[in-house]
Amino acid sequence: MVPEDRKYAASHEWIKMDGDTALIGISAFAVTELSNGNEGDMVYCDLPEVGRVLATGETFGEIESVKAVGDLNAPVGGEVLEVNTSIEDHLEILCDDPWKAGWLIRIKPETTDWGHLLDAEAYEGTLAEQA
Repeated sequence: MVPEDRKYAASHEWIKMDGDTALIGISAFAVTELSNGNEGDMVYCDLPEVGRVLATGETFGEIESVKAVGDLNAPVGGEVLEVNTSIEDHLEILCDDPWKAGWLIRIKPETTDWGHLLDAEAYEGTLAEQA
């Protein structure tokens, strides 16, 4: 079950408003796909610099496991205000809590019109198709 308080990209990133800013992370499904459920398989995460301005769909970093490398894509455009630097040194946070402590970046979104993103129900539908 994915949280209903955020929107999802088909590429498995999520975005959630937090006041007038938004948090972006990756879903538990993405973490499991990368790590095979073994947090020790996660080896590297590269996140953007604060101040970088992202366009919708732009790759802003990557995450690597012993199994694969995945691009991190911005579900919406905006300026990077904060980076969760703990993730870069402690990838187990993503495995333990991708929905809260495992957020990757905080942005000032350029828009709150997120009609191109999936709600929780639609995202779960895409996961069922991939199973």
